Amino acid sequence: MFGNKKTIADLMGQLRPDLSRESLGVGPDFPGVAPNPLLSKEARKRNAELRVGVLAVGALVDWREVNSNPRVVLMLDVETADAGAFRGIADESLTITQLTRLAPGQMMAVRYRPAIMDHYVALARDVSPEQLQQLIEHIAKRRHG
Repeated sequence: MFGNKKTIADLMGQLRPDLSRESLGVGPDFPGVAPNPLLSKEARKRNAELRVGVLAVGALVDWREVNSNPRVVLMLDVETADAGAFRGIADESLTITQLTRLAPGQMMAVRYRPAIMDHYVALARDVSPEQLQQLIEHIAKRRHG
């Protein structure tokens, strides 16, 4: 333990290979999934910043249950309003009903931190379906025009 340079992400990757950087489809800049984000000062700070982050659209690629809360890690292909695209990871607690409604390709409003770009995003639960549709249309116009 002492003198060991392994990070939490490395340990989580060993304990849960399905949560490794490679499995999630992100690069080495991804700090990793926290074993318990409520106990991590960094995770709490990140989540607070993401709640007020910039709005984007994420297409659900896949998800992994982390524990029985149900806490899930969502993998999303994110498109931003300013022509950016990246693989985003959202660490969320969902209800059983929300979990059963997850489907690949599902479009979700997310928030991200453009200044940091560490692959973390959060579901933008404050965005209405109408606002999400407007953002999707804005991104589609930008892409095609």
